Amino acid sequence: MEISGLNECRRFAILLLTFYNVLLLCSTTPIYNGYPTTKFNPYLPEQIHIAYGEDYSMIITWSTFKSGLNTIVKYGTDSLSHVAYGKAQRFINPDLYFHTQYIHVVTVPNLQPGVKYIYRCGSPQGWSEQFSFTAKRNDSSWAPMIALFGDMGSVNAQSLPRLLKEVKQNLYDSIFHVGDFAYDMHKGHGEVGDKFMQLIQPMAANVPYMTCPGNHEAYANFSNYKNRFHMPGDIDSDNMFFSFDIGPAHVISFSTEYYFFIEYGLYQIEHQYHWLEADLKKANEPANRAKRPWIITMAHRPMYCSNNDKDDCTKSESLVRKGVPIIHAYGLEDLFYKYGVDLEIWAHEHSYERLLPIYDRHIYNTSSINPYDNPEAPVHITTGSAGCSEKHDPFANKTAPWSVFRSLDYGYTRMKIYNSSHLYTEQVSDDKDGEVIDKMWLIKDTHGPYKDKTLRYNAKNEEALKRMESVNRKSIFANQKKMSFRTIER
Repeated sequence: MEISGLNECRRFAILLLTFYNVLLLCSTTPIYNGYPTTKFNPYLPEQIHIAYGEDYSMIITWSTFKSGLNTIVKYGTDSLSHVAYGKAQRFINPDLYFHTQYIHVVTVPNLQPGVKYIYRCGSPQGWSEQFSFTAKRNDSSWAPMIALFGDMGSVNAQSLPRLLKEVKQNLYDSIFHVGDFAYDMHKGHGEVGDKFMQLIQPMAANVPYMTCPGNHEAYANFSNYKNRFHMPGDIDSDNMFFSFDIGPAHVISFSTEYYFFIEYGLYQIEHQYHWLEADLKKANEPANRAKRPWIITMAHRPMYCSNNDKDDCTKSESLVRKGVPIIHAYGLEDLFYKYGVDLEIWAHEHSYERLLPIYDRHIYNTSSINPYDNPEAPVHITTGSAGCSEKHDPFANKTAPWSVFRSLDYGYTRMKIYNSSHLYTEQVSDDKDGEVIDKMWLIKDTHGPYKDKTLRYNAKNEEALKRMESVNRKSIFANQKKMSFRTIER
């Protein structure tokens, strides 16, 4: 009986070891179409996406599971007659399973503005299918159409099918993904990130896919985000902050996450702040502001929100607005107000919310007809409802006085920058089969730093706010034609 029992234990141990080895093999074998396999070309490019580069260039990024001999993009207007070379870097997902891939980056230079190009990427050991992109125009008279959203996962990506369809219809010039990808890119030994990058490839390989980091990218000091995405800007920014011009707008992408993951260092908050101020100063030089009058920021965590989840944006002194606690250093609201930021785009909350022009928790407006006609403070839009495994973030029952329109529908935002004075946004509801549920015309006859003043409410304003809370806010503000909150100077 003892020998028999010992043999049973040995057999069980062998079976257990065999099962472990099978699991290990599956976890370390590259995936293809969502399934582990060894029956595919490991040199074949996948997860292809593009981004605007410096000047007249386009950055093309892709992954393979073996490094290959070269990193090449063949491109041209009618044929693949031009070649650009780049580099591949080995990326190991930061966990115990060492899921490895090679991330290739090529910058295609000297493109003709506004011209459509076709391209393939890869090496003689494996080439991608053919994609196309349109080089960015340099003139400020161009009126780009942009898709805006954040918080899209590889599961429950409700907005993705409609976005893919609209990209195929050539509706967009660029896409801004405002943080939180895949949920999360490092999970499943990195395969969740691989799957997500494959899902977005049909749009991200054809339309510049501009990004900023969110909290779901924080694992291992944002290593998946820093390696998988390549944006314009300085090398020392690690894609965490950068800026670029598009049509009549100067767009600034930055990281709110520095304020929340201080275990990765306090220096990064200071470094980014000084970079932001230098970039804003340059954007406000008379010649630059005349050519690109709109200044638009995009980052993940909002300064304001009316959700009931107790996130930072629900607090009266949020870290993003006020900066480091107690000393209030490196807060961004004062900085953006000082340099005349026109529109601030956020995500993080799994909802959509449009705010009145606001600074320091006080509402600014110059018109009783349209509060967005020459506003005296920045306008905020939160668009984090593209769809993910965490679903929605409900709103508080009481609407904040600065909140104009809010929705829990899955969806995304379209933005068109028509010219130097008119910018238009609309919110698309996937729950309502693509219906536009909210619109905004932002009108600025002049751009630049706002007046140095702080607004305070008087008793009359408080009475007006109370009256407004009893009115259907959607019907009042959707068309922006009936009334607005009134504010006064101190």
